[in-house]
Amino acid sequence: MAFLNTRHEKKSFTLTTALLSALLLLLFYIGLTYMDPPIENGISVNFGTTNFGSGRVQPKEKIQSQPNNTPVELAPKEERVEEMQEEVPKEEIVDNQPTEKVLTQESEESILIKQQQEAKRKADAAVKKAQAEAERKAKEKSDAEERLKNEQEAKKNKLDALMGGLNNSDGTASGSEGDDDKDGDKGQPDGDPYATSYYGSPGSGNGTGGYGLNGRSLVSKGKVQQECNQEGRVVVKIVVDKNGKVISATPGVRGTTNNSSCLLEPARKTAFLHKWNLDSNAPSQQVGFVIVNFKLGE
Repeated sequence: MAFLNTRHEKKSFTLTTALLSALLLLLFYIGLTYMDPPIENGISVNFGTTNFGSGRVQPKEKIQSQPNNTPVELAPKEERVEEMQEEVPKEEIVDNQPTEKVLTQESEESILIKQQQEAKRKADAAVKKAQAEAERKAKEKSDAEERLKNEQEAKKNKLDALMGGLNNSDGTASGSEGDDDKDGDKGQPDGDPYATSYYGSPGSGNGTGGYGLNGRSLVSKGKVQQECNQEGRVVVKIVVDKNGKVISATPGVRGTTNNSSCLLEPARKTAFLHKWNLDSNAPSQQVGFVIVNFKLGE
């Protein structure tokens, strides 16, 4: 197989060879250098068998040391007893070390107990605060319900006064209502006070009814379904203009058997779905009532 067939290949081969040769020469002259290990220096020690000696001849065997015949003077017995007594406090100091350790441990335990008591105190304070907050909210809710009840009662009393006082405080009937010329409350004792007729058999009724709009005929009506499964009757006081449109509706007036909020709101919306005939001779605002009966499962 032939190499370097073209002019460019030959030129490249020549240039590569020249560069490699120059690189080898450069590494040869200025390559990495290294240092020879330095000469070790030290002190030569003659190991003997004692810490003392004399002469210049190194013995080949161990030499026994010369006995020291210097007499030893013993201290009097009383001084030795005093020295022994002086050493006793040192032992007591050593013996006192575990006592200090015990005291330190007791201090750590007391600190831990204080921390636990502080944590318990904070937890109890948090629980008391939460209970107080819950009681406050419950009281506010109770006060709001009481105010709503008082407002509804005031509206009922106002309506009762507007209608001539159907009931007074002692429970006896007052006023009169009917289409005759004689005083009295016409109708049946077990009938509906808002019924459109004074005759007929009483019944539980179903759907909606109207009362109080003399000379007006109902053109259209509707009913809004409840969101809760409850039953009862809700009487809604309405105000109708000359066009027969309901411009005001107040649910829960006298005759209502269930004042649940989930029934009052759909009853109010139902009243706005009613429309009476147009009457230019009618009053600008005519007061009437719409009865909405709710049943279970509706």
